[in-house]
Amino acid sequence: MQLEEKKADLGLVTRPRRLRASAAIRDMVRETRVNAAGLMQPLFIVSGSGVRAPISSMPGVARISADVAAQEARELAQAGIRSILLFGIPDFKDAYASSNYDPHGVVQRAARAIKRAVPEMLVAADLCNCEYTDHGHCGVLDARGDVENDATVELLVRTALTYADSEVDIIAPSDMMDGRVGAIRRALDEAGHTRVSIMAYSAKYASAFYGPFREAADSTPAFGDRRTYQMDPANAREALREVSLDIEEGADIVMVKPALAYLDVVRRVRDSVSLPVAVYNVSGEYAMIKAASANGWIDEGRIVDELMTAFTRAGADIIITYFAKDYARRNA
Repeated sequence: MQLEEKKADLGLVTRPRRLRASAAIRDMVRETRVNAAGLMQPLFIVSGSGVRAPISSMPGVARISADVAAQEARELAQAGIRSILLFGIPDFKDAYASSNYDPHGVVQRAARAIKRAVPEMLVAADLCNCEYTDHGHCGVLDARGDVENDATVELLVRTALTYADSEVDIIAPSDMMDGRVGAIRRALDEAGHTRVSIMAYSAKYASAFYGPFREAADSTPAFGDRRTYQMDPANAREALREVSLDIEEGADIVMVKPALAYLDVVRRVRDSVSLPVAVYNVSGEYAMIKAASANGWIDEGRIVDELMTAFTRAGADIIITYFAKDYARRNA
């Protein structure tokens, strides 16, 4: 305050605008820069060949077969995207998600195909059961119709091993079962997969922003909801506890999901841990921007640039987003 008073006495005006006068000077003094190497593109994988089935609620996103995923990986690599996140939609579903741990399942085949096409591509696989169960919940149901934690963890471990055997680099458990990170880490290490990383969906909220994803992954629960295992959107301190537990159990990367409505949580996690922090720019966030852009209400490119900057400014090292390829091409 004393400095400002001295300037006033001298008749000087403080002019922050001098550092905004041109694109060159704005770029020079920019505080936050998006890490392009930290962008991760999600892909939805189905069986068959030559399949590219558009998802109506997510314009520009499609369900694709393993061969198309391999071609998509080539295009992503050319755009500068170095990592992808796979979700599988199987032909067969049952109460025990048996298609999930099939060594020749849709994700397992896609991972191998992508690695053959683009060996340097970092392949992550979302690990959950909701796409594979006939009831749409994330695990084995107990007599009350709730997801039974420990039986579900056993399924996750079994599936994680098949992913690792299929050259997946990062296992990403998104189920929110207690103790699953530790169980997966032990199993991977015992099987010799010590180089496979775990990116835990540590603070995954029971959010309304997942709506379009349910169509994309065919994972809408047949009854009830997921509030008994996903987090209450009102809780931030609990997120720090979940993150801490996953780190203790061996997570290499922790995640906050969704991203946009939880930037305060991202910042609190970033300030509390030294591990890399990921955010998931989820389907509902994507669909809202696409819809507003289609109506001419917003400039999509500028909005997306602003979002990526906001996620980075909040503390995210890794941004999982359906905009990854377009963003990378636009900012090449």
